[in-house]
Amino acid sequence: MTFARLTSRWALGWLGAAIGVPLLLATVLLVGPALTRHPAPSPIRAVPDPAATATPTPDEPVPAAAPAPDDLPVVDYDPAPAGFPTDTDPHDTTPLTEGLTPTTRVAAYDAPGGRPLAFLAPTISDVALTMPVVARRVGWTAVLLPSANRRIAWLPAGGWTTVRLRDQLVVERRPHRLTWWRDGHPVASWRVSLGMPGQSTPLGRTFVLGRTPPPEAVYGGVDIFALGAVPDDPDAVPTGLRGAHIGVHTWHDDDTLGEDVTNGCIRLTRSGQQRLLEKIRPGTAVVVVDQAPPTTG
Repeated sequence: MTFARLTSRWALGWLGAAIGVPLLLATVLLVGPALTRHPAPSPIRAVPDPAATATPTPDEPVPAAAPAPDDLPVVDYDPAPAGFPTDTDPHDTTPLTEGLTPTTRVAAYDAPGGRPLAFLAPTISDVALTMPVVARRVGWTAVLLPSANRRIAWLPAGGWTTVRLRDQLVVERRPHRLTWWRDGHPVASWRVSLGMPGQSTPLGRTFVLGRTPPPEAVYGGVDIFALGAVPDDPDAVPTGLRGAHIGVHTWHDDDTLGEDVTNGCIRLTRSGQQRLLEKIRPGTAVVVVDQAPPTTG
């Protein structure tokens, strides 16, 4: 396994917080030290997608993509640039079954035919980037935006491929439960610890950005999933954790499962985390809701 090390303020900040404030080890859960490099996913098909070349109806114009200036920011582990639209269905637990992986630098827009606000690169910190697809218009595809909460970006056709996503993680804040779904069926469920008051685990749809080795023994020696989500209130987290992402991981004991004690991350059992690490690929959608609707059928 190859690790892509991030020598950055997130790694150094986490270590500074952990060393300088020992009590913080009981609740430190934000992710930022390193992501594990995964092989680029094998594409199901290259774009443009057949649906993207359909003949539009008179009431469905196809806005052209405005040229993107070369000096636009590139979305990375820092908070994404402002101006991207909100996710219109942030609490929808319908599985997202397709992921989009840039093959080159792709301009991200605020709407079909709208303003280009940033670029999405094939990797973030040397980790292949895969984002769940949430909507389509003729010639345009919307994805969940990394390093942001409940935001989407619209991409024109070209410069990316799509992959199938089989899995979904649904986190329910009220019952403190994480359920792993595969192909629309529940596979396993675990009791979890979530964010404390003022640092609640962010609601809405996000996704697995990548994985990182545990920076300290309190993580039980098990890798961590870094999500695309960030704290809703960055100023509420300890100073050493500013700029870090929300994570899914285990802990050195299970004493606080079912409680709100973390800095926003999702903490489950060691065996549960190990099982997810074996089965869940980057790009997998994660949905955080207060309580999921009952299933039927």
